[in-house]
Amino acid sequence: MARVCQVTGKKPMVGNNVSHSNIKTKRRFLPNLQTKRFFLAEEDRWITLKLSADAIRTINKNGLLSVVKQLRADGVKI
Repeated sequence: MARVCQVTGKKPMVGNNVSHSNIKTKRRFLPNLQTKRFFLAEEDRWITLKLSADAIRTINKNGLLSVVKQLRADGVKI
């Protein structure tokens, strides 16, 4: 599975490692992804989402049902 957040769409970024002598080599910055299970009470079932820490805070703020509705409107199968 790709390293992409299902809610925010965060992906790995590309940057540089910079040494003490200022030599630059490519590196990847990975998002803080967590696999998390939520109980969707309206459908009486568990769903598993691959989320960034920022998306978990979004679900806590807006509620799981509103986030799931938005994902389904965007065409994500849940």
